Amino acid sequence: MVYTERNTWSTLIAAAVIIPGYIVVVLQQAAGGPLTSVDWFPIMLWAIGISIAATIVLSILWGIVAGLRDPKGATTTDVRDRDIDQMGGRVEHSLLVIAGLGVIALCAVGADVFWIANAMFLGFAISTLIGSIARIIAYRRGLI
Repeated sequence: MVYTERNTWSTLIAAAVIIPGYIVVVLQQAAGGPLTSVDWFPIMLWAIGISIAATIVLSILWGIVAGLRDPKGATTTDVRDRDIDQMGGRVEHSLLVIAGLGVIALCAVGADVFWIANAMFLGFAISTLIGSIARIIAYRRGLI
């Protein structure tokens, strides 16, 4: 497995754990009450921070193991990796545009800040998740 694919897997694993974790914590904080009463900001900051840290730590540990197995191949990349990364970026950007439009719509109807912030947060998180999945599929099946 090449360097960029390992990093993609690290991002996917972190996102797949953090997104449901964030949702569960917010729902627990609501305790059956209105979601808009939840103090969501610190929870969101922690989720973002843990996600970034988990991705970095997982990527480093995975890189160390890969480096022990194949020192020369552990950090090599090629044109295919760049093309796959660009394709995944296009997938992510298209989803972010959709999330941004949703945020604009929520602002237009005067939605609570909770809904606006969480729509954008989940837009970022889901775009990362789907972009990573697209990259992994491209690594496994190739670019068309």
